[in-house]
Amino acid sequence: MTKPTIVDIANELGITPSTVSRALAGNANVKESTRKAVMDCARKMGYERNDLASDFRRGVAHTVGIIVPRINREFFSSIISAAESVFVEAGYTVVICQTHEKAEDERRALKTLASSRVAGILISHSAETIDGKDIRETLAGSNIKLVQFDRVFPSLPGSVVVNDDFNGAYAATRHLIANGYKRIGALVGYLDTDSFRNRFEGYKAALTDAGMQYDASIVYKETIVPETGYSCASMAIDAGCDALYSSGDFSALGALECARDRGLDIPGDFGIVGTANEKFGAMIAPSLSSVDQHSAEIGSNAAKEMLRLLSGKSEGGSITVGTSLVVRRSSSRNSK
Repeated sequence: MTKPTIVDIANELGITPSTVSRALAGNANVKESTRKAVMDCARKMGYERNDLASDFRRGVAHTVGIIVPRINREFFSSIISAAESVFVEAGYTVVICQTHEKAEDERRALKTLASSRVAGILISHSAETIDGKDIRETLAGSNIKLVQFDRVFPSLPGSVVVNDDFNGAYAATRHLIANGYKRIGALVGYLDTDSFRNRFEGYKAALTDAGMQYDASIVYKETIVPETGYSCASMAIDAGCDALYSSGDFSALGALECARDRGLDIPGDFGIVGTANEKFGAMIAPSLSSVDQHSAEIGSNAAKEMLRLLSGKSEGGSITVGTSLVVRRSSSRNSK
């Protein structure tokens, strides 16, 4: 069944589509009796207004776009949910795009949102995006506001909302050291991105402060999915590692599976700590220790920063959301 349109309402009431459009928009030039008849008819027919198209026609944007690498990650879905709640309360419609970690998909999403004249864009960049060139070019000459979160490029205009990634990784690595692990490798993600690079630096600093030698040969880059987590964990185990810090939970999941397949006891023979505190971490066996990034707080802060920019306040806001280590079975050797 097709959805009713403005034309259907107009035909039902015997008035012009432009009158229906003005009535739905609350135009003061439409008689109250006509406006009421239009609204009653729209409700009866189940008409749903297309706010994005309406904003486009009027040149007024009450729509915000959110671009994330993957919607099916608890970290990003929680951010989206928290941000959307803030925007809906403020009267904004939200359009969500995902890049699947591809720079080309990010460019396409940016162009689509810009051509739709959204008021602002919230974005966490894809793993393949190495700088802010595309977003700078796409938004050039527009009045679209920008808020970056998690994976950001500080050189871009607008506001940023990030985690205290350094201290999160530092705490995770020190926890592994405190539990007696001696050769701790790392799955560090994409080092072109600030968030992954800061986690990497936190990992290194924790080793140094504990008097342990940093070994670049057991640091595995561009590792953010279970498949690469598995293969890199296999190499780490062959290199004598008895623990891994991972910049993400999905790569940590792959590492945990590899350790089990190799016949290692977790946490007795091998320890693992991830990042993001995805829900599955508490459900698997052994349960996965992880750095909680407080994603809902990131989402609500990012949305509030966007509303601040849209209200005409000064740009350049920067918010850092703290992290906390959630200790579970995968790294608790001392309590075994």
